[in-house]
Amino acid sequence: MSEPYQNTEKQIKKLVSQRIVPGISYAIIDHEQVIKKVMGDSEVKPKHFQLQDGMTYDVASLTKIVGTEILISQLVEEGQLSYDQQVVKILPNFFDAQVTIRHLLTHTSGITGYIPHRNELSTRELLQALFTLEIGPDFNQKVVYSDLNYIFLGLIIEHVLHTPVQVAITERVLTPLKLTHSTFAPDPLICVPTEWTAKTGLIRGTVHDPKAQILGAHCGSAGLFSTLGDLTKYVTWLLHPETNPSVLKKQTVNQLFENQTANPDLIRSFGWGLIKQTDNGEDHWVLKHSGFTGTMLLVDTTRQQALVFLSNRVHPTADNQIYFTYRQAVIEAFLKDGQGSVKG
Repeated sequence: MSEPYQNTEKQIKKLVSQRIVPGISYAIIDHEQVIKKVMGDSEVKPKHFQLQDGMTYDVASLTKIVGTEILISQLVEEGQLSYDQQVVKILPNFFDAQVTIRHLLTHTSGITGYIPHRNELSTRELLQALFTLEIGPDFNQKVVYSDLNYIFLGLIIEHVLHTPVQVAITERVLTPLKLTHSTFAPDPLICVPTEWTAKTGLIRGTVHDPKAQILGAHCGSAGLFSTLGDLTKYVTWLLHPETNPSVLKKQTVNQLFENQTANPDLIRSFGWGLIKQTDNGEDHWVLKHSGFTGTMLLVDTTRQQALVFLSNRVHPTADNQIYFTYRQAVIEAFLKDGQGSVKG
């Protein structure tokens, strides 16, 4: 299968050879065939270490779609929630009755506001401060990606299940999907590090996102650590949800590959971003989600293809904007190569 994806692999290798990121673990899935490769370094500062197969990454916002979104959809299947239910019906202290679970899932809630000294607050103080925010003019008018939407979804899950969201993700998603190397409490010795500063030292095995550090098990937006192998298992399940209907029914997973915004002029699925592709005159959506630390998943159920891309682009510093141009080249190459694979 490697030949049809030569350009994808070429673009991925550029990120390492041109030192845009220290190293990359990636998998390309096309039907039953899988390419998996690991290249480059795991750490360049303060020491230099080569990246090893099976290392654990802080996957950042992939937590939203691997864990939190799946839990919400499970609760909808069980009749404990509905996508168009008002948030205030579950969280009475929520600040606007217009907002539904669908708005949170699709990043169309318009939540805005400022929490003073946010990163210095305790868990309890930050949880209280979240309810002092407000809904701005973007409500149902724009897709504005925000961790806040998934923090509130995590609190909704906790209210229904009476257990911290990260515990629920472990019990109801990671365990049944046999994602045995995915965890919210990783062994630092096998973790790919994130940022390094002279002041804080090296962040390794501790979640990079400051909100997730404070909220701990109550954070539905970030905090998960995972491996190339586990995320390959996860996207393979999305391509074949009938293999484990105990997690979600096939028709529920199929809804992910559709526009789910309440305003049809906006484009977003439950959790995932959507990229339109056309094969033989027929349009379909490809799922895309990325994480701040340098992680990304692409899933195309129509073509039965997926890409798992893991890097630590924030190492040694998060000030790495050129990465996004290179990442876009990887996305475009994968979509083009995938189309060629279909037509070939």
